Amino acid sequence: MHVVEVPPPHAAAGQIRITVRASGVSPGEVRIRSGALRDRVCVVFPYRTGFDAAGVVDEVGDGVTGVSVGDTVFGMVDSSSRGANADVAVLVAWAPTPAGWSWAEAGGAAGSVETATRVLDRLAVAAGHTVLVQGASGAVGSVAVQFALARGARVVGTASEANHAFLRSLGAEPTTYGPGLPDRVRALAPAGVDAVFDCAGGALPDLVAVAGDPARVVTIADLGAAAHGVHLSHAAPTTGAVSTDAAVGRGDRLAVSGLADAVALAGAGRLRVPVAAAFALADVVAAHELSENRHPPGKIVLVN
Repeated sequence: MHVVEVPPPHAAAGQIRITVRASGVSPGEVRIRSGALRDRVCVVFPYRTGFDAAGVVDEVGDGVTGVSVGDTVFGMVDSSSRGANADVAVLVAWAPTPAGWSWAEAGGAAGSVETATRVLDRLAVAAGHTVLVQGASGAVGSVAVQFALARGARVVGTASEANHAFLRSLGAEPTTYGPGLPDRVRALAPAGVDAVFDCAGGALPDLVAVAGDPARVVTIADLGAAAHGVHLSHAAPTTGAVSTDAAVGRGDRLAVSGLADAVALAGAGRLRVPVAAAFALADVVAAHELSENRHPPGKIVLVN
């Protein structure tokens, strides 16, 4: 991995361009680079990285309303082209940056928000449900915990013991990974679990046992999902519509739910975006090395 100069992109119809102040490091891109996804994701190298970013709007494409040059926003680039880890980036989905967020928090938020919303919607999580989030202290897991709680669900989250206090601070009931998980979850939720959101991978037999039905388990991390009858969720849906909503913009190739909810929850003090570590853009190699190994709760970000 290295940083190079490339021609700057420009906002097309339905898009905006930002001067990037912070952007996220995607664990999925670490797996693409390693070759773990070679059979599922077709990549032509050199491959530009980065899916979510935050910054200051400097171009507004045709057909876009509700946002102006100089506004601060967070959002996502086109998932097929990526390139958010840069000085400037073209967003196809965005929302106003909540006042209480730092650049680092905003830069790593959108991907986790979209993923959490997509999976919770598929699982139809609602008030009164009990949800198990496997890998609850990570970038997506921590946001999923807060979004599930905002829907009125009860959340049990797995993490190492060192991160249990963090999960409690989010409102989840923590337990540990590993053998005996179904028994530990049963002790916390004797009436059973309505849905399981797997952010970690490697434990699908136990998670199916917890849920009682593979249809009630969704993973974003386990490539062996099909063998267990479990849905593997990835990528955002597409649409042909261009949004003119001033609260949340979305381009003609990407419809993203959850960004407006994130803004509202953050404004009410009910959404935190934990940052595991922040690196300068030039230190992207060190950021990826950290992502490959254990790191504190939250998202790794690059700051400009």
